[in-house]
Order: sequence, then C-alpha cells, then structure tokens
Amino acid sequence: MKKKKKIILFTVLLGFIFLCTITGGTIYYYLFAPQFHPSKAAYIYIDRDDTTDSIYTKINHVGHVNNLKGFKWMVKYKKLNQNIHTGHYVIRPNDNVYHVFSRILRGYQEPINLTIGSVRTIDRLARSVGKQLMVDSAEIAKLLFDSTFQQKMGYNAETIPCLFIPETYQVYWDMSVDEFFQRMQKEHERFWNKDRLSQATAIGMTPSEICTLASIVEEETNNNEEKPVVAGLYINRLQADMPLQADPTIKFALQNFGLRRITNENLKVDSPYNTYLYTGLPPGPIRIPSKKGIDSVLNYTKHNYIYMCAKEDFSGTHNFASNYADHMANARKYWKALNERKIFK
Repeated sequence: MKKKKKIILFTVLLGFIFLCTITGGTIYYYLFAPQFHPSKAAYIYIDRDDTTDSIYTKINHVGHVNNLKGFKWMVKYKKLNQNIHTGHYVIRPNDNVYHVFSRILRGYQEPINLTIGSVRTIDRLARSVGKQLMVDSAEIAKLLFDSTFQQKMGYNAETIPCLFIPETYQVYWDMSVDEFFQRMQKEHERFWNKDRLSQATAIGMTPSEICTLASIVEEETNNNEEKPVVAGLYINRLQADMPLQADPTIKFALQNFGLRRITNENLKVDSPYNTYLYTGLPPGPIRIPSKKGIDSVLNYTKHNYIYMCAKEDFSGTHNFASNYADHMANARKYWKALNERKIFK
C-alpha cells in the first residue's frame, strides 16, 4: 500500500514537473525568445489616437515577427490599453517580446533627428516641422503667427524667423509645441554666445539685424567663400546710407522666388522689403539663414566694394566693383548672357 502511494505521488510529482517545464518553456518562448527579426533596427510611431490593435498592426508591419501571442498576453495583463505612451520606439534584430513591450509600456522611446532648414517662409517651416514631429503643423503655425507669442519670445511678425538656427537636433518625436519652442529658444541662446554677441555689437547691429542681413547674403550666393565678401559689400552700403538694392528682397516682396531677371516693373513694388525704394535693412529676414551665413556677416571681409553683379557664366558667383562705371561694365556682360539665353523674367 505504501509502495503504491509512493508510485502515485511520484507520478503526480513527475506530471507536475512536466507541466511546469511545458509552461515555463511556453512562457520563455513567447516572452523571452527572439521573436523580432528585422534586418536592422526598425521603428514604430505611436500616436495619440493609436489603440492596442493599431499598435499590433504597426509592429507586424516593420518587426518581421514570428509570434505576437506573448505580446497580446502582456497587453491584457498590464492593461496597456489604459496606459498607451506616444513616442518613437525601436525594434532591434532578435528582440524578444518582453523587451519591446516594456519599452512601449514605460515610454522608453528613441530620439529622432529633427532638421530645421534654411527655408524662406514661416509657413514652410511649420509644414516641415509638422512632417517630422507628432505635433500638427497647424499648432506650430498658430503660435508663429500669434502676435502675443511673438512678443513673448522677443520678436515680431517680421523677425520671428530669427529665433531658428538651422541644424539637426535630437528630440523626442512626441514633444509638445511648447517643448519645441523652448528647445528652439535654448538652441538660439547657445548659438548666440558672448563672442558672437560681441561681434554683432562691434558691427553696430542686433542679432536680428545680423540675421536679416545674413538672409540676404545667402539668397545672393551659395558660394561659402564669397559670402563674407557679399556681407562686406552690404555693410559698406549701409554705412554709406546707400540703398542695399538687393534683388532677392524684390523676389521676397513679390513672393515670387522663381524670378531669374528683375525688371524695372518689379522694382516698383511698394513694400518695406524693396531695398531699391527704401534704405537700410528690410523689416526682417527673407529666409532663415544658416549658421554659415550668420558667421559670414559677423566675420565679413573688409574691402571697398559697393557694387556687384552676377557673373555672366551663371556660376552663381559675382563680379564686384568699387565704382559705378566698372559695375555697369559687369552688368552689361550679364545682361548680354541673359539675352543670349532668352531669359527675360
């Protein structure tokens, strides 16, 4: 009888061990064995309107998943549907369910690269940022065009582009619109350090005025070596109280950036950005200038040039002159090249 009990007990124990082994093996397979096999790190974006079902779909789409059963267990057990964190999450090759789920549950997201470009208008900037972040471009544009917000940031409608320093920044994809502007202000203050502020003061300009002039310089030339020379020319004209006569400001005033030839009719546009009609700098930048553009103004080349004209070889560079006669000779060469190519506007 005792022997029979021992056999029964042993059998039960053996069955229990077997059951635990099977259960443990199943749990290990579905939670801790590699279930994701993308060829390289893949990413999913979890938005404000995502549900657990849409998260499954996104993971399946990029994760090259063996089995999501363990993920679905964890979703129910941890009640993920009640605590979904927005963000940009990584799925690495040979990741297991536990690691992927834990990142999403705890909001452990990966930063993204946010590029602030040297764009011509604020609405283009808002669209560009809206395409890169979770925040809608309309939310960004609403503040950018709000006079109270502009004043709070230290700008107005014309100078608000000066807030932005073109660069690629690491940020979280789901940052709020307030966090976005706080970061931009922080990067602006970092760029405008004591040395640059001192250089601006020595020139007799504010950072916004430097930004405005830099935007004109960068519209005039893409040649980095030429930018300090162009900057020096405009500073010479400003100091002599001469109109800048910068063609890019006419394009901005007309909001026609495709013009290749500025006509006399174009020069009649009545706009504070028309630097043929009005002396001094325009009210604000005509694009968001790059760091290189700003530094080209701060470190402008000292010379006696007050005229320039695009070279007739259409290289994007310029012929410079210190007197009107030489300038007109350069201009005639350029006009002749335009006519030969039948470029009339």
